[in-house]
Amino acid sequence: MKKIFLSLSVIASVMVFSQEITLDKIYSGYYRGKGISGIASLKNGENYAVIEPTGIAKYSYKTSMKEGNIVDGSYQSYIFNDDESKILLLKSSDPIYRHSFLGKFDVKDLKSGKVLNLNNGNSVQEPTFSPDGTKVAFISENNLFYQDLSSGKITQITTDGKKNSILNGLADWVYEEEFGHAKQYEWTKNSDAIVFVKSNETEVPEMYIPIYGKQLYPSEMRFKYPKAGEKNSVVSAQLFRLDSGKTIPLDLSGFKNYYIPNIYKTAKADEIILITSERTQNASDVLKVNTKTGNIQKLFTETDDKWVDTDNVTLEFLADNSFIWGSERDGNRHLYWYDQNGKLKKQITKGNWEVTDYYGFNPKTKEVLIQTTEKGSINKVVSKVNIENGKTTLLSNGEGNNSASFSGNYNYFIETSSTSTRPYTYVLKDGNGKTVKELQNNNEQLKKLQADNWVAREYLTIPNEAGDQMNAWVMKPKNFDPNKKYPLFMFQYSGPGSQSVSNSWDGGNGLWFNHLVQQGYIVACVDGRGTGFKGTKYKKVTYMNLGKYEIEDQITAAKWFGNQSYIDKSRIGIFGWSFGGYMASLALTKGADVFKAGIAVAPVTNWRYYDTVYTERFLRTPQENPKGYDENSPTEYAKLLKGKFLLIHGTADDNVHFQNSMEFSEALIQNKKQFEFMAYPDKNHGIFGGQTRPQLYQKMTDFILQNL
Repeated sequence: MKKIFLSLSVIASVMVFSQEITLDKIYSGYYRGKGISGIASLKNGENYAVIEPTGIAKYSYKTSMKEGNIVDGSYQSYIFNDDESKILLLKSSDPIYRHSFLGKFDVKDLKSGKVLNLNNGNSVQEPTFSPDGTKVAFISENNLFYQDLSSGKITQITTDGKKNSILNGLADWVYEEEFGHAKQYEWTKNSDAIVFVKSNETEVPEMYIPIYGKQLYPSEMRFKYPKAGEKNSVVSAQLFRLDSGKTIPLDLSGFKNYYIPNIYKTAKADEIILITSERTQNASDVLKVNTKTGNIQKLFTETDDKWVDTDNVTLEFLADNSFIWGSERDGNRHLYWYDQNGKLKKQITKGNWEVTDYYGFNPKTKEVLIQTTEKGSINKVVSKVNIENGKTTLLSNGEGNNSASFSGNYNYFIETSSTSTRPYTYVLKDGNGKTVKELQNNNEQLKKLQADNWVAREYLTIPNEAGDQMNAWVMKPKNFDPNKKYPLFMFQYSGPGSQSVSNSWDGGNGLWFNHLVQQGYIVACVDGRGTGFKGTKYKKVTYMNLGKYEIEDQITAAKWFGNQSYIDKSRIGIFGWSFGGYMASLALTKGADVFKAGIAVAPVTNWRYYDTVYTERFLRTPQENPKGYDENSPTEYAKLLKGKFLLIHGTADDNVHFQNSMEFSEALIQNKKQFEFMAYPDKNHGIFGGQTRPQLYQKMTDFILQNL
């Protein structure tokens, strides 16, 4: 605390001459890296745009030189219309939930220079250009509108929107959180109609959170939150035609229609795709809507004996209206090619690896551009695959975490790359993967860390009781002595399909872990069963028993480390946030004989308290599977707690509610268990703002130093 009152010159001297990674340095921004924001190709394929402090800048792929600003000014994001004659500019925003925000936007005509304040300068959500660039649709107060960009006239499409009741074209809380987007509408390709989802959340139980602030009486945050087994929004698909000004409901009664997670347009005018599913989420219908007639054709149904990942959809329509689809049906996530009527033409990619991202299709070369794990499950590489002959060409580095932003003609791409030993670099490459120019590196960041005795992660695999080899990493002190015994601090997340063990740069917790290593700890991380990028068998074995195998694998890993000559098995701790906090809570109860100390931040402690879409995807409802809920809740094992336990939660967490930690606390109290608890007033799931993060990480560091 005394350092707060030091002069700037003293602080600077401490930073320059101290040979260690400190919390003060981490949170001062001393190690902050450099990036390139908002990379997007222009339609000509010869230029790209980025966000800079002075405006939206234009660069040449060929020369990598800046050619001026497309728009001057400070903006948070931008979207071009299809022919790039207009640009939608986000001037300011206020966050709502994870993806949603209220924003103030301008539309600038790049030919005339005319600027239109969207919605008369009032805040909107999810604005989208019509494909012909003459209009922008948007949402205001749960109603859908569009604005004509020539006349400025605003047309209101819906009138029944109401907070905590009716949403038009906008996802409710659980859709946004679990299906990964807030927008629930789409223009047709010929701009004459909009298909949108109407959500009626009237019957969804309401969650309320007290907001303390500095007011005399706390206010309340109220929102609809469907917990496992409870009622969800009743959703319907609606078709609005601009020529008639009328909205008609689309009849989905003959199809799966409990959820409508996704809406896409096809390559043809007058067509929209809806992806729908039942509550069980183990089958999804892919439906084609004729927006002239309202007729609906089912193209096919994607099924799985456990669940279908409707939050991770790959779908692109080619010029002939055939389409590319991502599926896990053969045990790994791969791409499939269908004709326009939903008949499978062929499987495009195949192998004991997964497609982790899809960048697009080059019609000239008949190649898809993708990111995969074909060089090992902890690596992600960029490659291209010919959809006709299957020929694959690696375009990126062969190791590390590599992603790409391609030019519109696929002649160039900007590769963003890192490894566990190399911070992010941004390299311009041609369409065959040849380096044109390095645009940005973080060598200075690495030099600062190396000067402060930073250590990198070492990778290994650890066997579990099922015979799997679990990916793991370990960080050892720089002066590591194999004849000495060190305390072990384990980190994990462990949630379904997640990955914490990857060959990538970690400028977040990785810096804190280095700080702990310099205090004499070994830090390790293990991805057990349920985690991703090792095939569906490994990921989906946890179905109906969420938490059971995950904690067994963490306990097994801790025991394995404890049997290594350099680990003090009596001093093993564990830390996690959210799902990871849930795991840390189980570790200190079900694994109490193995773990001496644990920190659980914002943990789920009873899956009955979490939302429908996520929880039921893996556990079904509590009514169907009560054992799956109760037998994997740390609250049920509170009596087993032995070690030192620190429980942390933000009181305004809209995602994993404070209620979880309250219930677990009560169970611990009634079992006469001593533990530490830290509540962060009015903080959400991320627990940040002002000096919150520095205080939080100092709190956790002190706990570890005192108890492990």
